Amino acid sequence: MTETAALRVLVVEDDPVAAAAHALYVERVPGFTAAAVAHSRGEAYRLLDRTPVELILLDLYLPDGHGLQLLRSLRAAGHSADVIAVTSARDLAVVREGVSLGVVQYVLKPFTFSTLRDRLVRYAEFRAAAGEASGQDEVDRALATLRAPQPAALPKGLSAPTLEAVSRSLRDAPGGLTATGAGNAVGISRITARRYLEHLVTAGRAARSPQYGQVGRPELQYRWIPSGR
Repeated sequence: MTETAALRVLVVEDDPVAAAAHALYVERVPGFTAAAVAHSRGEAYRLLDRTPVELILLDLYLPDGHGLQLLRSLRAAGHSADVIAVTSARDLAVVREGVSLGVVQYVLKPFTFSTLRDRLVRYAEFRAAAGEASGQDEVDRALATLRAPQPAALPKGLSAPTLEAVSRSLRDAPGGLTATGAGNAVGISRITARRYLEHLVTAGRAARSPQYGQVGRPELQYRWIPSGR
């Protein structure tokens, strides 16, 4: 029996640390391989001229232009690779335009490996569907496989609404927040706030450093990592 070739993925992400993490995530999902990594729109375009891929993991905010500009250029040149957009952008007008250009999924930052794995597995299932549909129901089921992923599981004890609230409070504090400050802003305990802040650090969306100058042990100060993505 012939082994199915892995789906080749181009990772387009300007932040080197995030790009390496995304490529590693891709490699951890059976049936996928990170074929190349690009850190800009121009580099991605050049790589695609010599590196055929089935899927692009695309950051929308790149140093030399918007990711959808890259996608428009690729479509005009005849490139047909599907796209999963990885971004913190929540503008639904951008989402609609992306769908029209072949964006099949959106993954909002910050995200975990399980989130991306879920999208990739569902994408592979969608691609694997073959033959002629027997009717509308079968077409709907095929599309549902791609369009309706299960919500990604957060670490035990964390909730998505509270994570969003903590993330928002941290983004709105240019000087950063301590766990006490974040807890006061959101209405949760310092210990609970710290769990969410540490999750954001693990996800690469926040950085922490000790805050000196007060009596006693220094308290950790958390700052949002602006990505523009």
